Amino acid sequence: MRRLLTILFAFSLAAPAPAQPVAGVATGTQPMLLPAPWNPLADYVEAGQDEPGYRQWIASAPWRLGQVRLFHDYLTQSGVSFIAPTWQLLRTASDWRRCRAEPFEIPPQEEWANIVNTLRYVRDHVVPYVGPVEPVSVFRNAALNRCAGGAPESVHRSMSAIDFVPLTPIGREAMIGRLCAEHQRQGPRFNAGLGFYTKMRFHVDSWKYRTWGRDDHGHLACPKVTIPAPVIAAAPSGGVGPSESTSAAIISATPVLKPRESVSTLPVKDPLAPL
Repeated sequence: MRRLLTILFAFSLAAPAPAQPVAGVATGTQPMLLPAPWNPLADYVEAGQDEPGYRQWIASAPWRLGQVRLFHDYLTQSGVSFIAPTWQLLRTASDWRRCRAEPFEIPPQEEWANIVNTLRYVRDHVVPYVGPVEPVSVFRNAALNRCAGGAPESVHRSMSAIDFVPLTPIGREAMIGRLCAEHQRQGPRFNAGLGFYTKMRFHVDSWKYRTWGRDDHGHLACPKVTIPAPVIAAAPSGGVGPSESTSAAIISATPVLKPRESVSTLPVKDPLAPL
């Protein structure tokens, strides 16, 4: 009996200890739950409107590349290139597939001026507060805008408006708070419109100073914004948003802002290439 007890005692010393749960490691039947990766684009950009889709869109009609280069050169001359890759500024509506439309479109050249002040505002009064952003919807022709549920007077039709998502992880409440505070300070001189949709999507334009959208508690996102006296004429009768003449008025009424050094010193890259 004594010999048997000695053997059992020795075996207990040699046996491995039961595994102890380790923080962050799955144990038993309870797998470790990792936080979901930050990907606000997933809600708005599907295959076909991503970079491979853009390259395929170009390859299907090579003449488009020349037009993209002209647009890219226009942005460069206006000091607003590389705020976002040029190809992303050609995205149409998130509902392009449902509407049987093109995922990208090169707007008419007479509309290009309308995006300049919007990009200036984004460069100086959006990116510094929420980090880099990516456009998910810019120009929409009339038929696509109607199918996608856009307002008849939507300034997406005149390329003044851009819908974005932030690329740096940030809470929706913090994003709204930062953008609203800066919009109240600087929005009037840019005639900047600021709107918030569900999740992380927000809208910026340079047509008229205003805000819309609600926070996660159902309250107005920017409750203290007041509308100042208009500084430009309304769009011509029958027009949508800023026309070429009103765009010129907007730009002349707003101080010309030099690009930030970090933007202006970037080399002129192939507009097909991502930043």
